Amino acid sequence: MKTTRKLFSVLALSLLASSVMAGVSPEEAAKLGESLTPLGAEKAGNADGTIPAWTGGLSTDAAPLAGGHLTNPFKDEQPKFVITAQNVEQYKDNLTAGQLAMFKRYPETYKIRVFPTHRSAALPDRIYDAAKQSALNAELVDGGNGIANFSDSRYYAFPIPKNGLEVVWNHITRYRGGNVRRNIVQATPQTNGSYTLVHFEDEVAFPSDMTDLDPERAKNALLFFKQRVTAPSRLAGNVLLVHDSLDQVKEPRQAWIYNAGQRRVRRAPQVAYDGPGTASDGMRTTDNFDMFSGAPDRYDWKLIGKKELYIPYNSFEINSSEVKYSDILKAGHVNQDLARYELHRVWEIEATLKNGERNIYAKRRFFVDEDTWTIVQSELYDGRGQLWRVGEGHLVQYYQHQVPAFAFEALYDVISGRYIAIGMSNEEKPHEFGYKASARDFTPAALRNAGVR
Repeated sequence: MKTTRKLFSVLALSLLASSVMAGVSPEEAAKLGESLTPLGAEKAGNADGTIPAWTGGLSTDAAPLAGGHLTNPFKDEQPKFVITAQNVEQYKDNLTAGQLAMFKRYPETYKIRVFPTHRSAALPDRIYDAAKQSALNAELVDGGNGIANFSDSRYYAFPIPKNGLEVVWNHITRYRGGNVRRNIVQATPQTNGSYTLVHFEDEVAFPSDMTDLDPERAKNALLFFKQRVTAPSRLAGNVLLVHDSLDQVKEPRQAWIYNAGQRRVRRAPQVAYDGPGTASDGMRTTDNFDMFSGAPDRYDWKLIGKKELYIPYNSFEINSSEVKYSDILKAGHVNQDLARYELHRVWEIEATLKNGERNIYAKRRFFVDEDTWTIVQSELYDGRGQLWRVGEGHLVQYYQHQVPAFAFEALYDVISGRYIAIGMSNEEKPHEFGYKASARDFTPAALRNAGVR
């Protein structure tokens, strides 16, 4: 009898676990586009009206373009108020511990300019349809480190999330405009503000947008990424290639590097987890890219809940083609006179390193914008439990393409006083969304040609 009870208990627990991992009911999914936005955010505003209702986001013609670059639909707005080290206590309930640490580290120069809130996120209808299919069908497998029954387009795996892992998977599987080519710049300023710009050409392509990709190869593929350094000359021609899978425990990330000096292609297993970021001067890890990327398997993920925070949003001014990199990059932090913050609802999740696993960050806390499922703030803690680095993703709506994306990311070391900014494109040509990508261009054999100086 005891054995029977034990087996029944194990079976019940197994069924409970599988039900937690499965997609939501049709009744829950029906809320998408009704009480919830098509991506799962609360459609209604907040009680005091400081966060408005979502009404569809910015139109594709929200503002004229300038040589293909975005302009600011809100250019005539002024800050409602400015948070400084002198009045920060008044606003601390809507700030993260990382933001408070920045005020403490830079009391004379760090500020947060708070503007009226605009829920500007708008995506193509086909992406909304894909999110609804994901809500009904997608489920976590392998302890949450992979996704099964995911739609072919593979966007927004869990728009009605039940746990922290599902929230971080929404960030990983969010829509980025299809295949994208970018010319971007990275800088790691010294404490005195001096820096050298590193220029990249990068491309990201997705299985659903690669017609020549082998169907078997596509089954567990998440994305393909290629990054070429074009300047400075000592690094120019080096190329990184990454193949990311949906289940990175079953099929770990594959990466290769072409070294222009040696003219050789080599496997690059270090391009994962806390391996050093490309040309980052030790200021970021590989999984710091895109605020968080790669496999989530080394952490236990906890969903803390929702809160209202002042986050970087509608960052059109700091993203302007009329602004130079020298205008943005200052000692200690980026120019906060150009940064825009708004009050938005975010999901808060916490990742704690599992026993026996290794990463230089023992704990990470992320704040995820409810309208776009984008991580916009992060706090990274060392093994002693001390806050080490603070991340900010300056979000902007590429309205002409219906894509919410970063203007750039910044990661601040509040101990050393240095930081890294990556993704700036103010002085570059506009991003190319939706280009036709070929699987042939994302193979190790293609790296040598990509690296020709």
